[in-house]
Amino acid sequence: MSVSKESRRLKIRSKIRSRISGSAVRPRLAVFRSNSEIYAQLIDDASGLTLISSSSIQLKTAKGTKIEVSKTVGASLAKLAIEKGINDVVFDRAGYLYHGRVKALAEGAREGGLKF
Repeated sequence: MSVSKESRRLKIRSKIRSRISGSAVRPRLAVFRSNSEIYAQLIDDASGLTLISSSSIQLKTAKGTKIEVSKTVGASLAKLAIEKGINDVVFDRAGYLYHGRVKALAEGAREGGLKF
């Protein structure tokens, strides 16, 4: 029986989410990757609030490949988080492989000053 990529990713995602959770002090950095865009947000799971978000749609001035844009999204999210006083986060790759655009976003966030 063949399992689709999406159902495999969702199974991995549910396993990851059962283990990690964000708080106000150390929010969860959640990543969503579509075919053309990438989105990232800092979430406080205790209160169910999105604290900060950033996406490639918001950064239309960013030019380059999808990987370069992903790195810019990570850096901009880190900048907003540092301004709000958030330094530590929990990284949630949402079942995506830590490779390519997801890795670039994480590296951009780290270079911006976030620790995870």
